[in-house]
Amino acid sequence: MLMRMQVTAMPRIALAALFAVCAVAAQADSCRSIEHLGDDYTVCTTDDPSRIILALDAEDGTAFGDFSKLEDALAANGRTLSFAMNGGMYHDDRTAVGYFVNEDGQQQSLMTRAGPGNFGLLPNGLFCVVGDRAVVVESRAFAQQPYTCKIATQSGPMLVIDGKLHPKFLPDSTSKKWRNGVGVDETGQVHFAISDDPVRFHDFATLFRDVLNSPNALFLDGTISRLHAPEIGRSDSGARMGPILGVVAAQPRG
Repeated sequence: MLMRMQVTAMPRIALAALFAVCAVAAQADSCRSIEHLGDDYTVCTTDDPSRIILALDAEDGTAFGDFSKLEDALAANGRTLSFAMNGGMYHDDRTAVGYFVNEDGQQQSLMTRAGPGNFGLLPNGLFCVVGDRAVVVESRAFAQQPYTCKIATQSGPMLVIDGKLHPKFLPDSTSKKWRNGVGVDETGQVHFAISDDPVRFHDFATLFRDVLNSPNALFLDGTISRLHAPEIGRSDSGARMGPILGVVAAQPRG
């Protein structure tokens, strides 16, 4: 967003402070391109987890399914998205595969057993917003010491667990797919990343650990991965989605 400001005579220190505040505000929600190990990624970051939403069903009871329908619902209440992406794995009827909590309450139970596919490749985990902070936590650790999550989505596998890569990831794997995931760095910022090329799990996980400084990160999905980021003129289309993770733009202060 481009802002114009008129500045009259003002002490130099106060002027510098003003521009510093504006710079911080501009970086609150931002998307950028990152190259890592020869592959391209888009990473969108927020420093305010309290504005993260997890959307699934519209008021008519059907899944939003795409970004435009969610944008329309938010616009009816004077809100808009800074950015959004698909927010976890789902069944054919668009319901979440694992633990799921949003403003409508808990809709699915926690799954901690190994199973088929990426979701069941343990350890898997959850992305959870509790209070004004976000966490990524391994599912069995969550079962032993649960958080009171305002929103939560379970997916798998974990990409990074306490600073270590998932033990099944291989640096020379030949399995490459489009992938997206979420991590929380050591300062509490939340990073939503999507690959712009097919990538292996190992390389995607090292993006979070080594570049985004996220000691815990979670894979959200692959192949169907999509990003909505008006700031950079991007809104991916495709088949109808299940859960959508988004960041609602901050309201201007009156």
